Amino acid sequence: MTYVVTDNCIACKYTDCVEVCPVDCFYEGENTLVIHPDECIDCGVCEPECPADAIRPDTEPDMEDWVEFNRKYSEIWPVIISKKEPLPGHEEKDGEPNKLEKYFSPNPGEGG
Repeated sequence: MTYVVTDNCIACKYTDCVEVCPVDCFYEGENTLVIHPDECIDCGVCEPECPADAIRPDTEPDMEDWVEFNRKYSEIWPVIISKKEPLPGHEEKDGEPNKLEKYFSPNPGEGG
């Protein structure tokens, strides 16, 4: 099992989770984070730290696409280990539906 970052992180990018991760498996894109599924040790300490409830276990229904999304971008983006300020306007976007389609547009070789 692994944990993955889902669409509620997009356009918010709270980073409370990265400081508690004992294996530094979070990676940072321009407007979201991802977890490398092969590096996650399934400890679960990150899940309650996320103010946006964007971190979910891969055992929940319909998580396959999110596992692949996290895998793909964790292999491109740099690791993040320190908390940063959330994105501007995160309060309004927290909980907004369909954020992947609205706000995620990866740049070639870089990602969202």
